[in-house]
Amino acid sequence: MKTSGRILIACLLPLTLLAACTVGPDYVRPTAPIPDAYKELDTWRVAEPKDNVTRGSWWEIFDNPELNTLEEKVNISNQNIAMAEAQYRQSRALVRAARAAFFPTATAGASFTRSRTPVSAGATLRTTGTTSEYVLTGDASWEPDIWGKVRRTVEASRASAQASAADLESVRLIAHATVAQDYFQLRTLDAEKQLLDATVIDYQKSLQLTKNRYASGVASKEDILLAETLLKTTQAQAIDIGVQRSQLEHAIAVLIGEPASVFSISPTQLTPECLFNLLCIQGDHKIVPPAVPVGVPSELLERRPDIAAAERLVAAANAQIGIAEAAYYPNLMLTASGGFQGSQLSNWISWPNRFWAVGASILETIFDAGLRRAQTEQARAAYEATVASYRQTVLTGFQEVEDNLAALRILEEEARVQDEAVRAAQQSVKVLTNQYRAGTASYLDVIVVQTAALNNERTAMTILGQRMNAAVLLIKAIGGGWDASALPSAEDLLINDEKRGQTDLH
Repeated sequence: MKTSGRILIACLLPLTLLAACTVGPDYVRPTAPIPDAYKELDTWRVAEPKDNVTRGSWWEIFDNPELNTLEEKVNISNQNIAMAEAQYRQSRALVRAARAAFFPTATAGASFTRSRTPVSAGATLRTTGTTSEYVLTGDASWEPDIWGKVRRTVEASRASAQASAADLESVRLIAHATVAQDYFQLRTLDAEKQLLDATVIDYQKSLQLTKNRYASGVASKEDILLAETLLKTTQAQAIDIGVQRSQLEHAIAVLIGEPASVFSISPTQLTPECLFNLLCIQGDHKIVPPAVPVGVPSELLERRPDIAAAERLVAAANAQIGIAEAAYYPNLMLTASGGFQGSQLSNWISWPNRFWAVGASILETIFDAGLRRAQTEQARAAYEATVASYRQTVLTGFQEVEDNLAALRILEEEARVQDEAVRAAQQSVKVLTNQYRAGTASYLDVIVVQTAALNNERTAMTILGQRMNAAVLLIKAIGGGWDASALPSAEDLLINDEKRGQTDLH
């Protein structure tokens, strides 16, 4: 290489290093409205469980082995999680692709050409033979990142990949929460079905009692018809539960990645003392929804993956502003090429047959009819939209926490009152039935209290199902034990390891 080429490169490289800067605004996390405390905790305090009770496998807080088994299958076979995980690996690859622009691009090639020159048409006729040409070339080009366009592109790609990682955790959290919701609703239906079946047996006894009294002449035909109507109505209600239970079973099958045709959950058989509620809400051994560690409002920004994803998208949009502004500045391109060229294979690669070239070019757009200004304005508007979306996500997060805190508090009080209603209704059935046997009460009075008792017992089950659902939703609202520290770092995103991409978020 001649001295002039060395001088050119020696002058250009320090110039690019000195001139290099990053245009566009540096990212600052946007502010969001954060309350000092949760309003719905003012009049209701849950017991403080262990700090790590909802970390990782948060569903274990419900102490249900069958639910634990279903939740573990979600991590393995849920197709929504598999899709989100693949999208996360795709975003990791985009980070590495963006980072490749920091480095020169080099190409190499070899060619062989054999040709024949035609007879010359000049004054002196001559004939040439065929010739061969062997070429071995190498080319390199590099566009220094003087204005930070590549750095902003990598920054945007990195933030988008982190948002994708948070999206994966959101999908995972939603899937786990939905399984828990469907499971507890299914078990509530099992308890309600068993209650109705037991009530059918009682109503059959009442019908037989009425028939016996009719045969003795102390009851009317109307009493028999009323008893049969109540019995058949209750049987129809018990059968109708099967529709919703089947649908919940099928929904759970899809969530754990199994065909609905081959998946089933066996109905539970509750003990007599637990018959009137899914988790023995009556009696001395009351089991209620577990205590959930809510924390303070400021922690919610770090614990919810959807909030983390929204914040990372803000960072990506901020970097896009710098990319748009970099278009206002000139681009510098450094190129170099060299190789060997000869007509004979024997001396093709030899020092006399070498060739080389180095160069530099600067390109600046002097007129684009407002294209760059429009692109910059677009980037700034997109940034402001992501900020608004982030703040809306934060507000929604606080709303969901408050909603489910209120639900748990109110439903707890409702369950206490409903327990009293159930006990009173059951006592009324005993009293009115004895009076009917003694002939001091009509059968219509008995039906009224029996219907009231059944409705109250079913309401008690529904309330407990709502409490379990609210507990699951509260855990989901506070992030299920996830933390923003689990987001992949810049170094993690550059690791070209598919297996690592599949496991580093579990």
